[in-house]
Amino acid sequence: MIAKYLASGLAVYAGAWLMDYFNWGVSIDNYWTALIAAIIIGFLNAIVKPILTILTIPVTILTFGLFLIFINTLMFYWTGSLVDGFDVQSMWAALGFSIFYSIAQGFIFDAFGIKENN
Repeated sequence: MIAKYLASGLAVYAGAWLMDYFNWGVSIDNYWTALIAAIIIGFLNAIVKPILTILTIPVTILTFGLFLIFINTLMFYWTGSLVDGFDVQSMWAALGFSIFYSIAQGFIFDAFGIKENN
């Protein structure tokens, strides 16, 4: 579990660094901030996201599941407002960051042999 959070912290740092490099609305101070952001993202995804998913089932059905992308984006946007040193300037930036984060996390988990559902 510790390896999973360390790898997720690396994915947050890599995604935020890349978006900051291209000036796309996300910036991060350092790896420790990324690690805290990864923990907050994990908490929000474990506790808040399932509740929001259940509450928005009708909208999710009407949008053929695309509303789940909005919920995922919202988790990253909230993390940006909760963690000092991790700045997400807009929902569009949060959407882009969630895509970069997912890709980076997939590569890092594969590289280190970390199972996603541990």
